[in-house]
Amino acid sequence: MGMVGGGQGAFIGAVHRIAAAIDGQIELVCGAFSSNAERSVASGAALFLPESRCYQSYEEMFQRESQLPEDQRMEFVAIVTPNHLHFPVAKMAFEYGFHVMSDKPATFDLNEALELEKLVTKHGRLYGLTHTYNGYPLVKQAKHMVESGELGNVVKVIAEYTQGWLASKDDEGGKQAAWRLDPKQAGISCCMGDIGVHAANLAEYVTGLEIANICSDLTATVAGRTLDDDGTVLLKFNNGAKGVLLSSQIQIGDENNLRIRVIGDKKAIEWQQIEPNTLWVKENGKPTQQVRTGVGEFCEAAQKAMRTPPGHPEGYLEAFANIYVNFADQISAFKAGETCDNQTFDVPGIREAIRGMAFIENVVAADKSDSKWQEFTILPSA
Repeated sequence: MGMVGGGQGAFIGAVHRIAAAIDGQIELVCGAFSSNAERSVASGAALFLPESRCYQSYEEMFQRESQLPEDQRMEFVAIVTPNHLHFPVAKMAFEYGFHVMSDKPATFDLNEALELEKLVTKHGRLYGLTHTYNGYPLVKQAKHMVESGELGNVVKVIAEYTQGWLASKDDEGGKQAAWRLDPKQAGISCCMGDIGVHAANLAEYVTGLEIANICSDLTATVAGRTLDDDGTVLLKFNNGAKGVLLSSQIQIGDENNLRIRVIGDKKAIEWQQIEPNTLWVKENGKPTQQVRTGVGEFCEAAQKAMRTPPGHPEGYLEAFANIYVNFADQISAFKAGETCDNQTFDVPGIREAIRGMAFIENVVAADKSDSKWQEFTILPSA
């Protein structure tokens, strides 16, 4: 693995590196860790990479890595930059023959995501997207329960992702806040683009449904902000089910409070990241059931995602690692000439990239509209 972004002082880069290393299948061999050449090289040195593999720019990295013998060069790049760089880095990676694992959202806007799809096809490379929360074992078990019909017909979905770290003007000073609130780096949305898109992806992943219509209300709560920091979205799914998506970065006291509830006409399930090893199963007239990771029978995908015996909690880093190890398996299948599509290997890919960017743009457009309901469309912007 090579890496673009994630240098000294960057939170998510370290998370990617830890997650990629957990299963011993991926080795970080090079990187261009910052737009500042000196900081990039220093960051690589701090990770004990050879000086020759610590690059001053991602352009230099792709050029020089592609010239190395095949058994020495990186095989894929992890992109962990602010949003506006996701597309140009991925585009160049494909042009030089490398696979891509990108942080979300996939691109700066929907047009870039649609162009990215063309590049994936043109260059025949693999593309993964770190919708991390799909990696939790009990999220996979929840998905299986819906697919198997245990819940009956899904009639309602409630997805929430709330934080409190941007609740005041004083919270804007740090690097992480600065680029997320800057339209030139983040795009047209802060809250929905940063965490609301995770809730939307989780709702579609678990239910197997697609959002078909939306009604949106976004707010820039803190004075002086141009991008949203809070929002509520009403949802209609393609099977007729209704839903609600709540996303906020000004909900004081909340950490990374991701929660999903799926209600069928037979049973309902509930999962929350703050207690990731527990899945609640509810049924009228019967005691609520608490399903614990590793206790009892689970679907194949959930079993594969578990690493430790019951009672040894697995969390965010392990969920992240499940995306990475599945991507490593996908690359191995690619090299062997075997089936290597994203669905087979349970890796979020270009479909999720496009739907994520479409969600952001549709939500922002719906907020500006006077009509109650807007059709969820995937069309290039004018």
